[in-house]
Amino acid sequence: MSDPANALKTTTEDIPREVLDLAEAVHALPAEHRQAIEPFLTRVVDSNRRRRRILVLVQDALSQLRLDMKYLTFDLEATRRERDELRRKLDGTA
Repeated sequence: MSDPANALKTTTEDIPREVLDLAEAVHALPAEHRQAIEPFLTRVVDSNRRRRRILVLVQDALSQLRLDMKYLTFDLEATRRERDELRRKLDGTA
């Protein structure tokens, strides 16, 4: 496992303040207690980062879906206008 203190130093902006406070408290513990708790802290940090990445991916996917929906709506409206115009032309010549 990686050292939680080093893991926290790399990208602290991704980690909630509460987890950073917890890491500082764990770091202040005596070595025997710290060694027992650090693996759990590392798992919490890794899990938090994984959730953050998943959240970003979902937000990006939703943004793309919204954009695609706008394009599809525009295309549908354009197709309906073209259909209506063609019907008017056909009704006028028939």
